[in-house]
Amino acid sequence: MILLISDLHLAEERPDITLAFLDLLYSRAHRIKVLYILGDLFEVWINDDGMTTFQHLICAVLRKLSNSGALVFIMHGNRDFLIGKTFCKAAGATLLQDPTVVQFYGEPVLLMHGDSLCTRDIAYMKMRCILRNPITLYILRHLPLCARHKLASKLRNASRAKTKANNIVDVTPEEVPLVMQHFGVRTMVHGHTHRPAIHELQIGDQVAWRIVLGSWDQHGWALQVDEHSFTLSSFNFVRPLLRQTSYHI
Repeated sequence: MILLISDLHLAEERPDITLAFLDLLYSRAHRIKVLYILGDLFEVWINDDGMTTFQHLICAVLRKLSNSGALVFIMHGNRDFLIGKTFCKAAGATLLQDPTVVQFYGEPVLLMHGDSLCTRDIAYMKMRCILRNPITLYILRHLPLCARHKLASKLRNASRAKTKANNIVDVTPEEVPLVMQHFGVRTMVHGHTHRPAIHELQIGDQVAWRIVLGSWDQHGWALQVDEHSFTLSSFNFVRPLLRQTSYHI
């Protein structure tokens, strides 16, 4: 089984989400062959050298899954883009570039975090460009820990304080087919927008799908892929699956 998740925003202040994540892994560990985490596994990440006890715990959980034989892949999100090789090595995970094309049972699938598709959010796109610049990344990684904590808190507070129109924070519709055509795929999976759904669209003469993973807040979300279908499911933090939708390939 291939499992894809994103936008857990794990933090000590939300033990319910952490317990749901652990339950998901432990309940399906024997069936998970590949786990993809498409960004924002953590609410904040100030670099591998600043890992907290809580983050070490999550690292150990992923290592246990990896040691069981599962392949674990992690992609940067807008909250944890400073996750580096040290964490991935300790977790037994591979860091994925954003975007990346993978093969699911012979079907090429484009995986993304999704923030790069939100091109109408001009202010965010400018900030993203600055923060992902190699020079900026180098400076951030070499700031004192206390300075990184303050900067992370400032960015989080600024993000929470801003209210933007729905069409601004969602993907730009015209961007989706352009990106999919560029990579030669008819299936895209991403997170970031916190608007879980399976969207059917037309690219040229082909039917295509954009699958949006959900944010873990009131309940969790996971996309399960097997040789027959993609199934997007939501589940309560204390009860089994609530609902699911799927399409067949």
